[in-house]
Amino acid sequence: MAVYVKMIKKYDDEKKVIYRFGPNEKLMGEIEFDKEKKEINVLYHVNDSRISNQAYEKWATEQIIKIMFRNNGQFPDVTSVEK
Repeated sequence: MAVYVKMIKKYDDEKKVIYRFGPNEKLMGEIEFDKEKKEINVLYHVNDSRISNQAYEKWATEQIIKIMFRNNGQFPDVTSVEK
């Protein structure tokens, strides 16, 4: 089963970035990345009845980490994950 996770940037400054994330724009959680401490904090869960919150959170976290290393910390307004 293929899974698509859309990530839309909600907030970004020198200290943190917040993304909304989920399978579509109607069903989304929020995840925050503290740029200084390099810590992830899930603010709101996706609560999809088909896929666990932990799976969505893992995929969003992996994408944030990839962006940190590949884009030198320049977070795009919209990104996605396909698994």
